[in-house]
Amino acid sequence: MGKRILFFVFFLSVASISLGQTIKLLAQGQPTSIRGLSVPNDSTVWASGSKGYVVKSIDGGQSFRWLLVAGYEERDFRDIEAIDSSTAIIMAVSEPAIILKTTDGGKSWKKVFEDNTKGMFLDAMDFNGNQGVVVGDPINGKVFIAETNDLGNTWTILKEDIECSKLNEGEAFFASSGSNILNYSTVQNLNKNIFVSGGKISRLFVDETCYSLPLQQGHSSTGANALDLSPSHRRGIVVGGDFARDKISDSSAVLFSLKKQVSFSIPKIPLHGYKSSVAYITNKKIIACGTSGVDYSKDGGKTWKLIDEGSFHVVKKSKTGPSIFFAGTKGRIGKLE
Repeated sequence: MGKRILFFVFFLSVASISLGQTIKLLAQGQPTSIRGLSVPNDSTVWASGSKGYVVKSIDGGQSFRWLLVAGYEERDFRDIEAIDSSTAIIMAVSEPAIILKTTDGGKSWKKVFEDNTKGMFLDAMDFNGNQGVVVGDPINGKVFIAETNDLGNTWTILKEDIECSKLNEGEAFFASSGSNILNYSTVQNLNKNIFVSGGKISRLFVDETCYSLPLQQGHSSTGANALDLSPSHRRGIVVGGDFARDKISDSSAVLFSLKKQVSFSIPKIPLHGYKSSVAYITNKKIIACGTSGVDYSKDGGKTWKLIDEGSFHVVKKSKTGPSIFFAGTKGRIGKLE
């Protein structure tokens, strides 16, 4: 009997190790839906959401300071980029579309961009050093993109007139997690933008070329929501699906290669439903989240395992460390343990 008990305890220990990841809930209950998240280091976490909320932690999520941006209490801040505990940039989607910046930890905010164009709707932004980019829904049938070279102090709207700048009817971008565009450095140290569209048509845009994605599409609720690149920048992943039917696993993720030619592959074991955000932990380990739960892959996205059924909109890894945070509705913030 003693040997059986010891074996059972040993089995539980091995099972716990094999399952590995769990998500610790750090905060919840605030009247805001969080879709913007930025983790510049393991200690500093910033998030942004609806009803003018911004939240910050400087102790790795042990405590949070909830802020209402004065004069913007009714705005929906769908994305945020934090540089450190003092400097952050937030994006409000429309009516009008605006970008604000703080350099004093959120005590005050300066407006650095505003656009009242009819139909303007910003979806996501990303920074790579001083260079940043913001993408928005089509204006006059073309992708809206603005860039900055001075850490968001000034912005320039791009006037590209190439075939891939034209979007199809029913094709746009999802502002679900601030994760559908990346500004990254190539092997040649050139800054490039890569982004994905969704809706009735879903595509991957790399440089001046666009590729049809083998994802769920055809409806306004389908298509790509987010992408991420591996630390080597040689591979990437796109996630999405159908947020109106979020338990459907079919065609909710696609892997791609960024070698001489862009190529695609489909996971052998798919994600467990719709996902709105994804992040590489290492070149092989990837984590994704959505209203259908949190999935984890340890083989570069080929196979997936559901590790938590909780709903989160966005997941981000620390830019300088191993910490991984999540955020979602009602001020939910979690951390991967």
